[in-house]
Parts: sequence; structure tokens; C-alpha cells
Amino acid sequence: MTLGKKIRRQARLAHRRWRELRMIVKGLVSTRHPLLAHIIPIRRCNLACTYCNEFDDFSKPVPTDEMFRRIDRLGAMGTAIVTISGGEPLLHPELDAIITRIRANGIIAGLITNGYLLTAERIERLNRAGLEYLQISIDNVMPDDVSKKSLKVLDQKLDLLAEYAEFHVNINSVLGSGVHNPEDALDVAHRAVAHGFTSTVGILHDENGQLEPLGPREQEIFEENMTLGKRSFTRLNQFQHNIAKGAENHWRCRAGSRYLYICEDGLVHYCSQQRGYPGVPLMEYTEEQRRKEFFTKKGCAPRCTVSCVHQISTMDFWRAPQTIEPAAAPAPEALVQLSRSASQS
Repeated sequence: MTLGKKIRRQARLAHRRWRELRMIVKGLVSTRHPLLAHIIPIRRCNLACTYCNEFDDFSKPVPTDEMFRRIDRLGAMGTAIVTISGGEPLLHPELDAIITRIRANGIIAGLITNGYLLTAERIERLNRAGLEYLQISIDNVMPDDVSKKSLKVLDQKLDLLAEYAEFHVNINSVLGSGVHNPEDALDVAHRAVAHGFTSTVGILHDENGQLEPLGPREQEIFEENMTLGKRSFTRLNQFQHNIAKGAENHWRCRAGSRYLYICEDGLVHYCSQQRGYPGVPLMEYTEEQRRKEFFTKKGCAPRCTVSCVHQISTMDFWRAPQTIEPAAAPAPEALVQLSRSASQS
């Protein structure tokens, strides 16, 4: 690595940490803005992991101008972090411009990718766009019938990231239902740490995002994994100890308020596993609606395994008890109509 790249990395690291600190201070002072939004620029994915319910193999990219409108709207809300997810977001032809737009709104820019499409040139473009965080989930050491996101395939991508990336890289290994060899999670974590990346471990949920307890050996691997690597906001994960044991967490889920999931149709949902609630177009989602969701109980919360929502809700665990009962689920035909209206607006 050249001296110039080392200096740039250190400068960007210092700037990221300052922005993180500012985000935390602002989040503690005020509850009136989203801390994190996941936004989907394309639902299509180049893989088909059997446990995943967040992709298809046919959707077109969201038009770039529409993505800009949504990002500007999140900026107007005061959103602290926007993470681009999918599908596979690297399939969007204007991803770099979308990242640049996030940064232009003063928002921390993150990306979740399967890593398959990363090249040295692509990583350099992400650097220039201003990307600040990237996460890849690696599910096994060798590809199998559950997932092709294997260390065998992606190890060379980790080498490229270690050499070229000027943004923070987190590697997420997985445990739980469908994983054939839980020992792989340790191999993935050790490889991530060896590259200087942070390492986290996710627990696979069922089709509704609800927990499935780990077996005894899986719990041991989970606990060992939790001791590895450097600290970052991605490691605000003490709630996972209960998840690993199959125990419920009693917490105040702030989905719909401090955390927003915006699908490719531009609708706001609680999270990727509770799509349809509240199902309101982002451009029409008011501060009053966000405040209501801040105080609304979520029936799925005790057995939820969606890490990003847990992490963001940690900011407000000590305040504002939730006293509003959740509304009835919207009828499926109403959601279809909402989606059509949002995509046509």
C-alpha cells in the first residue's frame, strides 16, 4: 500500500469517527429524526440464497431521479445514516451517483452487498463516491445448496478490499437454520479480522424475521465470534446473546421512526421482514406518523432477530415507554394498491 493511500485511509477514518460521534450526540439530544434508513435501489439479485426473502431475479432498477427524490426526502427528515441494500445494489447502473447524493445530504453512506461484483476498479469508484461503510455476509467456507456466498469465492474480494477500500468494511458470518457447518462462521470471522476488518455474526431468522434458537455447539461458536475483532457501531449486539439461546428480548423497537425500511416502490415499512407496515409512501410520511410509531409497540419485537433495528433502538432504550397498541395489519389488496400508486407517482 502506498503512503498516500495510508494517509487517505487515516484521514477518512478520523472523519468517519467524528461523524459517528456527531450522529450519537444528535440522536441522544433529539428523537425526532431517523437514525438509520435502509433503501432499496433494485430488488433483483445475481444470487438466490435459499434463506433470503429479499430478492427476485427480474426487477428493473429504480430510476435514478426517483432515488434522488427519496434520498433528498430522507435528508430533509434529518436522517443520520442511509444504507443501500437489495437485492444486490451493485446491479444498479447509477449506484455511485446515489452514494454521492447521500453524502451531499450530509448523511453517512453505507452499502450491503454480496461482494460478487467487486473489482479493484469498482472499489476505487466507491471510494470516489464517498462510501463510508460496506458489509458483506459470508455464509460458509464452500458454496452449497443454501448459499453461494462462500469464503472460497469471496476470499479474493476480501484481498481487494484490504488493498483498495478507503471505507470501513464489516464481514458478517451466520449461524442458525440452514447452515450446514457452523464451524465455518469462525473461519470467516478469523479471516475478516486478519484483514483488519470488523467481524459480526448474524443469526438466521425464519421467514417472518423471528428467532430460531441455536444448538449447543452453535452457541459456543457464537460466543467465541462475539469476542473477535474491533469495536464499531455494528457490534452493538448484546441482544444477540438472548437470541442465541432462544430467549425473548424485551425492548422498545423504534421501527417506523428511528429506523425506516424503504422498498423499491418507495413505501416505508418497519423492516425487511415486516413489509406492509405502515406501508406509506416515503414522500407522504409525516413527522406525526414517525412520532406515532416511536411510541407504538411492535408485536414481533420480543422474538425479532433483525440486528440493525435492535442496534438503532439501543439509542432510546432508556426513554419513552411505548404505550400505543399496534394497528391491525392492512389487507393484502390494499398493499398492492399502495405499491402501484407509489410506483406511478
